[in-house]
Amino acid sequence: MSLAAILPSRNEPATIAAVTAAVDAALDDLGAVIVHADSSDTPATARQFAATGTTTAKVPLTDLVRGKGTQILAAACRSEIATAEAVLIADTDTRNPDPAVYRALLDRVRAGAAVAIADYPRYWDEANLTNHLARPLIAATSGHDVPQPLAGDITLSAAALDAALRAVAALPAEVAACVDGYGIDAFLLLTAATIGPIASVRFDRPKQHAGSFPHLPAIYQQAVPVLLHLTAARRPVPVPRGQNQASYRVADRAVEPTRLATMLTTLDSFGPHPGGYDERPWPLPAADAWHAVNSGASATEAARRLWPYYLRRVHDWLALGQHATTRQRAERLAGAHARLHHYILTPAGARR
Repeated sequence: MSLAAILPSRNEPATIAAVTAAVDAALDDLGAVIVHADSSDTPATARQFAATGTTTAKVPLTDLVRGKGTQILAAACRSEIATAEAVLIADTDTRNPDPAVYRALLDRVRAGAAVAIADYPRYWDEANLTNHLARPLIAATSGHDVPQPLAGDITLSAAALDAALRAVAALPAEVAACVDGYGIDAFLLLTAATIGPIASVRFDRPKQHAGSFPHLPAIYQQAVPVLLHLTAARRPVPVPRGQNQASYRVADRAVEPTRLATMLTTLDSFGPHPGGYDERPWPLPAADAWHAVNSGASATEAARRLWPYYLRRVHDWLALGQHATTRQRAERLAGAHARLHHYILTPAGARR
């Protein structure tokens, strides 16, 4: 069996050539294939992919229905992917693609992992969904503390990809719709975790990529219902005795005051802060959302109710974080991580 890669893209002509070339170098396999799953508004991205010279066979899929998950799943169903022992899914808006990163992920799956996912340090003003919700929630409910569960660069074994294709058909319609979008990242990771070991592969250089902040509402609305639905089906995992506090790598950088002010204004525009927020500090609302879904509530409805609290959390993080040191930021994230785990393990009526 050989290797394969899927490149889901939407309007990324500036980066697709570099990512394609880096993936080609990492595959280094005459029997490999790169499938480009494109839903761009113009043919520019597809043209760049076609014009990029590779030793690996290329399969262009164009005019796909927009949605990251839809694009990945369409590519995964291709016959060219069916015989691959490891399938790399690469983030096509990466501005510094590194063949060594992709090669390391492929190697870990070929060595026996069901899934390998990149662990990049993230700048303090980024990865808000990961740091405040996805990572601690997955850790509390699965026992897997994956630093970057929504990394975008991930490799799946053949068994894990097959499990994902089968599992997506069994999802409730409202959750399946989220998997068709940004919910695909959490879905692939959590589905693969039921098949075999997770390999979180650490890298020391921060990832450079197009900012996701402008898409925060869409990312949240599509990723969080998937996170809640899949983690709520699991029994919370007790914290092992003597386990050290979770370690967060929060890369430092200066954020221009005008840019930060724009980010805070944008968050305010997404909706009003909830009343009485100070009486229900984060991450209590996140734990309540998990408990609600665990008790049978709709994951999409729980995510909708959580949204104002999440917005306030991100707003406060950015407003206070500009005055914090790198160590203080990491400690605050680790503390919230531990509190969410405690609240997940403790039903609302038993909290003190």
